[in-house]
Amino acid sequence: MANRQRLLIDLRSDTVTKPTPAMLQAMLEAEVGDDVFGEDPTVGILERKIAKLFDKEAALFVPSGTMANQIAVKAHTQPMDEIILAKNAHIYYYETAGFAFHSGVSVKLVDTESGIFTHEDVMQNIQPDFDWLPKTSLVCLENTSNKGGGSCYELENIHNIQKTCTEKGLKLHIDGARIWNAIIAKGYSTEDIGRSCDSISVCFSKGLGAPVGSALVGDIAFIKKSRRIRKAFGGGMRQVGLLAGAAIYALDHNLQRLTTDHLHAQAISEILNKMEWVSSVLPTETNIIIFEIHEEKTSVEQVLSHLQENGILAVQFGPKHIRMVTHLDISHEMVKQVVKCILSH
Repeated sequence: MANRQRLLIDLRSDTVTKPTPAMLQAMLEAEVGDDVFGEDPTVGILERKIAKLFDKEAALFVPSGTMANQIAVKAHTQPMDEIILAKNAHIYYYETAGFAFHSGVSVKLVDTESGIFTHEDVMQNIQPDFDWLPKTSLVCLENTSNKGGGSCYELENIHNIQKTCTEKGLKLHIDGARIWNAIIAKGYSTEDIGRSCDSISVCFSKGLGAPVGSALVGDIAFIKKSRRIRKAFGGGMRQVGLLAGAAIYALDHNLQRLTTDHLHAQAISEILNKMEWVSSVLPTETNIIIFEIHEEKTSVEQVLSHLQENGILAVQFGPKHIRMVTHLDISHEMVKQVVKCILSH
């Protein structure tokens, strides 16, 4: 029991949440059918709901955000193409080079620590039309940026990138695993985002607290092509309405409360900024806190050990960095415990 209580405050990721009793009840009550045959009614409800939210024609329910992104890359490109994305983007950093494995494309990386880039960056990274160079065909934005500390795109910036993509004949995909956090933080709408890109992937199992699942959103032709790619990737699912029911519940009940996660993250970030053993803290716009350790005063290992001894879990996020992520299973009282623990180190 003592060991279990030491692990009560889990700040490793917003993927560690557990379904609430109400969400579990929604899952139990979900009507199901064989989704490969297109016969799961709850999946149909979810896909229509998410498409409407983003003012798109169609959507596709998939097991994970990585699969959603990789399907999008495959659907938008041809082998020997190149995609433009941030050097610390999830598609590049955390999806096991799937862009090369699945789609046979290369990447052009924009040098940005925040994970945010501009239409000028897009222009500078489009390849000239020579037969010894890959063809630039796709731009991928991550909103919010995980390794950028939960940083968000301004809507005007996205619009400018979209305009450049249209002028240059490029497709624009948004990795919106945490788009819900950006929407709450920046005050734009799902429709604003949907109209600003050719496709977007969204996740239900991070800030919204569902146990599993993401969706890919776009026009009818894109989603039809994506459905075939999903099958080739092994992502066709059967009576998956149980999971779709959880996603629907999450959309209906867990969006506006993301403000609480942001306030919790900012409270922790403010204290970390005052610590002598912390060299820097990335600006905390949403629910991700990334801070750098002052190695002359302590170490990543010592900080993580101190946290764990006090029942708090975080993760190393580079040689000198630690990441914490707030979520719906983190209460105000837990945040006060985290702050107390930080002050005692």
